[in-house]
Amino acid sequence: MLRVNLLLLLVAIACALGVVTSQHKARKYFIDLQNEKDRAQQMEVEWGQLQLEQSTLALPARVEKIAGRQLQMQMPQGRQIQFVRIEPDASKAAQP
Repeated sequence: MLRVNLLLLLVAIACALGVVTSQHKARKYFIDLQNEKDRAQQMEVEWGQLQLEQSTLALPARVEKIAGRQLQMQMPQGRQIQFVRIEPDASKAAQP
């Protein structure tokens, strides 16, 4: 009878240690999950800021101003503009 009680005591202790270990792992994984959620939110905020910055930097007026000042570029005059017309290829149009 003593051996059975001792065996049951050891099993109960092993189960208790298993519960403590699993609870510790669960809490650790939950903390890791929260940290990753926070990181994802920070990355979303940064992505929004980068998109805003890109749209600001790509404004046509800003690009034109930089092209004129730094690159000494200017809009072409009316007589400097040429239009090129491309005729569709007849052999490609006949194919289904």
